Amino acid sequence: MKKMIIFILCSLLCFGYCALIFSIHSGGRFYMFWGLAGLFFTGLAVMIHFNWWSRIPAGFRYTAVGILVTSVIIFVAVEACIISSFGAKGESNLDYIIVLGAQVKENGPSAALKFRLDEAYDYLIENENTLCIVSGGQGYNEPRSEAQGMYDYLTERGIEGKRIIMEDKSTDTSENIAYSAVFLDKENDRVGIVTNNFHVFRGVHLARHQGIKNVCGISADSNIIFQLNNMVREFFGIIKDLVFGNLI
Repeated sequence: MKKMIIFILCSLLCFGYCALIFSIHSGGRFYMFWGLAGLFFTGLAVMIHFNWWSRIPAGFRYTAVGILVTSVIIFVAVEACIISSFGAKGESNLDYIIVLGAQVKENGPSAALKFRLDEAYDYLIENENTLCIVSGGQGYNEPRSEAQGMYDYLTERGIEGKRIIMEDKSTDTSENIAYSAVFLDKENDRVGIVTNNFHVFRGVHLARHQGIKNVCGISADSNIIFQLNNMVREFFGIIKDLVFGNLI
């Protein structure tokens, strides 16, 4: 009975978090993950209530538990890698910083992108010789390219336009790095990747995979309420890039 109550509570939390993420129209369709997680916990509660688990053949049960345990170990290991880059603040006087794109709305940068741009602004003010590449194309739900939105935000705050290079064709993080690398001397330039804390680990490793030799992360803040969603989504992003050979 206690296990069933725990699973019911977990399902309600997942459904509630799904509704919260959906309500802000952030992260594409990843809110559906939390809906599926809610259904998963609901299914577990139903199985316990009707005692179905004990009726499943032992071999299937052991296999399912083994897959679940292995998945949890992989998830924890990847999340530890992500967290290891949370405090990255880069180096002084880099040749370039690359600001990775995120959603641009009618009224300006999304909350996640604003964190990145504010971090980039502070860095550019403190390091006057550093150039900035803003990277991101225009999504189906965006009024203009992410690069243009970032350029507008930084210049409105006083950063000279001649210090900003726009890369406005990329559609994901891997392309952000690949298309921005065209503007660099990958062997010699010192480069910083500016993005939210949960995103730094992947950004830096994608840059290294693209052949940028001297690269470091510059971590921006993120909204604590949506950090769980961001961390889980980032896990799947890293797994995807590993599968497609973008990180190794």
